[in-house]
Amino acid sequence: MRLILRFLGFLFALGTVVLLAGAAGATYFVWKYSQDLPDYSQLQNYEPPVMTRVHAADGALVAEYAKERRLYIPIQSVPKLVIEAFLSAEDKNFYEHGGVDPTGIIRAASVFIQNYGKNVRTQGASTITQQVAKNFLLTNERSLDRKIKEALLALRIERAYSKDRILELYLNEIYLGMGAYGIAAAALVYFDKSVDELNVQEAAYLAALPKAPSNYNPFRERARATDRRNWVIDRMVENGFVTPQGGEVAKKTAIEVTPRPSGAQIFAAEYYAEEVRRQIYERYGEGKLYAGGLSVRTPLDPKLQALAKKTLTDGLVRYDEERGWRKPVTHIEIAGEDWGVKLGEVKELGDIPWRLAVVLDVNKDNARIGLQPLRGKSGARSTDREVGLIPADGAKWTRRPLPQFLRAGDVVYVEPLADRAGQFRLRQPPGVEGAMVVMEPTTGRVLALSGGFSFDESQFNRATQAMRQPGSSFKPFVYSTALDNGYTPSTIVMDAPFELEQQGQATWRPENYSGKFYGPQTLRFGLEQSRNVMTVRLANDVGMPIVAEYAKRFGIYDDMPPLLSFALGAGETTLMRMTGAYAMIANGGRKVIPSLIDRIQDRYGHTIYRHDERECRGCEATKWESQAEPTLIDRRPVVLDPMTAYQITSMMEGVVQRGTGTALKELGKPIAGKTGTTNDEKDAWFIGFTPEIVVGVYLGYDKPKPMGKGSTGGLLSAPVVRDFMKVAIADRPAIPFRVPAGIKLVRIDRRSGQRSGPGDGTILEAFKPGTAPPDGYSVVGYSNGDPAAPAGEPDRAVRAGTGGLY
Repeated sequence: MRLILRFLGFLFALGTVVLLAGAAGATYFVWKYSQDLPDYSQLQNYEPPVMTRVHAADGALVAEYAKERRLYIPIQSVPKLVIEAFLSAEDKNFYEHGGVDPTGIIRAASVFIQNYGKNVRTQGASTITQQVAKNFLLTNERSLDRKIKEALLALRIERAYSKDRILELYLNEIYLGMGAYGIAAAALVYFDKSVDELNVQEAAYLAALPKAPSNYNPFRERARATDRRNWVIDRMVENGFVTPQGGEVAKKTAIEVTPRPSGAQIFAAEYYAEEVRRQIYERYGEGKLYAGGLSVRTPLDPKLQALAKKTLTDGLVRYDEERGWRKPVTHIEIAGEDWGVKLGEVKELGDIPWRLAVVLDVNKDNARIGLQPLRGKSGARSTDREVGLIPADGAKWTRRPLPQFLRAGDVVYVEPLADRAGQFRLRQPPGVEGAMVVMEPTTGRVLALSGGFSFDESQFNRATQAMRQPGSSFKPFVYSTALDNGYTPSTIVMDAPFELEQQGQATWRPENYSGKFYGPQTLRFGLEQSRNVMTVRLANDVGMPIVAEYAKRFGIYDDMPPLLSFALGAGETTLMRMTGAYAMIANGGRKVIPSLIDRIQDRYGHTIYRHDERECRGCEATKWESQAEPTLIDRRPVVLDPMTAYQITSMMEGVVQRGTGTALKELGKPIAGKTGTTNDEKDAWFIGFTPEIVVGVYLGYDKPKPMGKGSTGGLLSAPVVRDFMKVAIADRPAIPFRVPAGIKLVRIDRRSGQRSGPGDGTILEAFKPGTAPPDGYSVVGYSNGDPAAPAGEPDRAVRAGTGGLY
């Protein structure tokens, strides 16, 4: 008996020693691996990289920018179905274990032993908490050390954070393939849906991806993806999250993926989106742009944007086709080959409504063509082959028989003929380029922008980056300077030869576009008919330093040289600047800053930038208590006297009614504007506006060269603006331009500038108080004592520098 007791005592002592040694060993083991564990407290303030999203004025998504496409979604907003799918796939005991799941480890070990040596997928034992520890704090190294650290971190994380916080981190951090990080982004990328719109099979498919997204690609590995998704659905049924009947229905449903493009989401908005991206980058840097989770609201109007793209394209193509056929896109050998494969390798312009085609054979009546195979959702070309015809009248703009310029193997662009199935019109990308800007005059908000024919062809934005000579479209600012400094619309200026001696250079002799001179004429006539010599003489009388100062006020030039040639638009500026300057005139002379961004909010919804800085007094009221209406306090500077702004607007209305911009007269609404044509017709401009909208257009080759005699702003660009406005303002009332207080409307003869009674050639001219014309008038440009000068102090304007101030 004593021997037994001693033996039991020995065993107890031995067990105690072993237990203490094991405890000491375990303590040392934990201490050793805890020495270099990452600081898990950083998870408390974790801010994951979140993509920046750009929205149009109506809330439509314009573009997304990110290196990791992620939208952070709080756990409260994650649908129960999605949570159940991920728990079933990854960690069904998540809400029961303390970070490490012993039953899961035993189950995984059992499956591994049972299937040892077989080609069967092993079952993982890592909990969601362990995956959070690995994804956030450790590397993907496959080693025992990493697994031990992962388990230790998981235990600590569970003590520090709630289960919901851990699950929220996991669901927003995991990579799910196709560039998507987190469930919110993945729902958009794969199904073009928000997470609350996902059904059982879609939620199960996303839950199938964390282990190895590339192994379950819905296009390349469709069978494996379906098997893995169905396995997740079975687990959801097993766990009671889905009924057996619902699970069977979901399993029989094919995986239908609708990939979301990564570029501009609105058709024709590529140039607009890229300009917004560039501005955000310049303002906040790369980190904020691609990972800051910014929400950017733009003034982009999708309908106006599509219209701007179409009308500009039509104008470029119209000019280009009038000059005939140039050459095919390329040439491929099709004899004995599958033409569809070779044609599929030719890069197409994806942002124009045309298709590439290869000429299969051609005769005098038509050309038989094969159309480039379309791309499927996976990006691969279709194996189907489409053929069609280009009839002779589909290429009549070339003014040549089809066999003279087309041969088998030529790759060309075509567009379907609306009224004839299977028949196409021949197209060619224009050699000439151009841009359009559509702006709101009161705020400078850019409603639409097109920077060229095709963004796929050239990302150079001609609306904001191309430095071009504005030509005569600059003249309104010369005339505005004069009107603001004592001249009137009826001031007479001599349209006669003008010479300027230039030291070391030939004498400068500006000419009118017609090559003729028209004698003494009013300022209104000079602007309406775009007389160069009158403008130069006026600028010389006013003084180019003053003109340069006004050009700076309007934002056209930062520092314009006071050279007379600049009065004719010889300096270089951008279409955006010019359109913004016209917007200031339309805005009654008040400063306008063009903007493609209305507001920027950070990831927490705080506004960090707002374009409209006007103060709204009374806008914070939560209910009506008989208080005064809210008022906007506009502290923007005035760059032009409001009365002057109306005078120059009235004169530019005359440009549309009687002058170089009559292409817009048919619209039958109050429209003001000005054409512009540079030397040798290298640039053709028109900028027009109503009280509600400003539209600027220029056409010209990227490497400036003559566009041909007669290629003026009135013939090339004005019709583009007309076609745009015809649709854009069709449903808007004919609102007249507001006449500011103090302006006097006097009936005058528009030819002589003198007071007149009713009759042909009589208009209501706008005058500032005390400046209406008397019976006589003075002429800018006559010398003192000139016998040809009209009566009534002919030289006063020249001597006093007032241009005939009455």
